[in-house]
Amino acid sequence: MANQTGKPSMAQERLSQVSSHLRASEVDLPPNKKAILEKHPDDIVVTACLRTPLTKGGKGGFKDTAAADLLQGAFKALIERSKMDPSLVEDIAVGSVLPPGGGATEFRAAALAAGFPDTAAVHSLNRQCSSGLQACVEIANAIKCGMIEIGVGAGVESMSSQYGPGAVTEFSDLLNNNKSAAECKVPMGVLSEHMAKDKQITRKDQDEFAASSYAKAAAAQTGGLFDEEIVPLTVKYTDPKTDEETTLTVSKDDGVRPGVTAESLSKIRPAFAKDGSIHGGNASQISDGAAAVLLMKRSTAVKLGQQIIGKYVTASVVGVPPLLMGIGPWKAIPVALEKAGIAKDDVDVWEINEAFASQCLFCVRELGIDMAKVNPKGGAIALGHPLGCTGARQVSTLLYELKRRKEQIGVTSMCVGTGMGMAAVWVAE
Repeated sequence: MANQTGKPSMAQERLSQVSSHLRASEVDLPPNKKAILEKHPDDIVVTACLRTPLTKGGKGGFKDTAAADLLQGAFKALIERSKMDPSLVEDIAVGSVLPPGGGATEFRAAALAAGFPDTAAVHSLNRQCSSGLQACVEIANAIKCGMIEIGVGAGVESMSSQYGPGAVTEFSDLLNNNKSAAECKVPMGVLSEHMAKDKQITRKDQDEFAASSYAKAAAAQTGGLFDEEIVPLTVKYTDPKTDEETTLTVSKDDGVRPGVTAESLSKIRPAFAKDGSIHGGNASQISDGAAAVLLMKRSTAVKLGQQIIGKYVTASVVGVPPLLMGIGPWKAIPVALEKAGIAKDDVDVWEINEAFASQCLFCVRELGIDMAKVNPKGGAIALGHPLGCTGARQVSTLLYELKRRKEQIGVTSMCVGTGMGMAAVWVAE
């Protein structure tokens, strides 16, 4: 796999460090799509998945709703939708980025308030933008190794109440004086500008990509394509003009903006540099929302009479330079595909998080992915990116879209702050 100079090829560099090392002198096996489509009793399957609407941070329908309350709504809906005895759930993992203390206490309380008994354990975790996916993977792996039989992977974020400078911890002198370590705290917008320039992603291309995301999301919303994955929540809402508190039922994503074009986006001022290309219209929206995924073995689902929506196949997580954190999916996706034993052309739908148009566009281009298969219902630019929620939200968006298209194989992926990438392979049934 090395090139004529003796250095590792680009393809080899994108494999996991261990795989690259162990396979340096081996012949790679050809991809085998048929294998992951087979059904086995020990498959880790999804029997229910859903999300709340995603709403604008600071001004949307959930601006006055605590993260734990959003999570409680998602949990309660998951119990109702699955029609499963909640006492059978042994562990619940919740990805979240911003809550003090990781949200561990209030998320346990949310599970109890939703109807899970005190026998269901709960833990929170934070792998930044991939926290929701990490939660699903942790539960899948716990089932796979026999630690539990049934669990829930979830994600939640209230960026309205918890996003801002206070969410970033001050670095010690030791970290500040180390170049690589100090780069971990550079703001995401500045990092995206650095990457856009380094990888020569033009503003025109970014705005066109963003406009496409808005158009796809608007069409999907009008066509009712989010209806299966979304559960409405009734919450308290304070009118910012009158201070009057009312009860509001939120049933759809309120960040979707019909009529946005590349031309209208071209008029927005850059947000992070005078000569920059990143702005509020071609970056992910600050949002609030929650999502949950019910996982178990296929044999368990059959015994319980649970409807199987899809299955989890495998996942990958990789590190990349902090200043180029946006390239994470480019590094993580090939590793996940290799682990699954498939090629990129075997994938029917890709859900790649649009943290910034620049980074998503770069990853798609470098991997040679068919743009028509990427975020067919729009992505985080149009829908929003509640940090800890997104990874779990993508599972519902992906599986229901695969089902609608009568297709099977999908991948969810995202870049991760401080320089990481994560990806997972799923199969719809």
